[in-house]
Amino acid sequence: QVQLVESGGGLVQPGGSLRLSCAASGTIISINTMGWYRQAPGKQRELVGAMTSVGSTNYADSVKGRFTISRDNAKNTVYLQMNSLKPEDTAVYYCNADGVVVRGYIGSPQFWGQGTQVTVSS
Repeated sequence: QVQLVESGGGLVQPGGSLRLSCAASGTIISINTMGWYRQAPGKQRELVGAMTSVGSTNYADSVKGRFTISRDNAKNTVYLQMNSLKPEDTAVYYCNADGVVVRGYIGSPQFWGQGTQVTVSS
């Protein structure tokens, strides 16, 4: 079974930084896209940023210039460096892997992590 394990969330003051990581485990051959979504209380889950296996990126306008996604394909790991954090960044952040090719599986499904809380507050 493929699992995504996130780490790095926590409490930070406005203007501070956090680095989230997400490692996918299992008999994975390849992952097309890895990225991050977030969901604040009472709001819909939204894309934060994502990166393909060849380095193409897509960011929400609200985080451009502040957040940076990176990947280590050999480790099936994706990172989210968050700088200049704002209170409105407070949310549960979810790791996503899409187009996952798994040994012995039919198709290439997507998987979600359990989520990690990021709280930006004074």
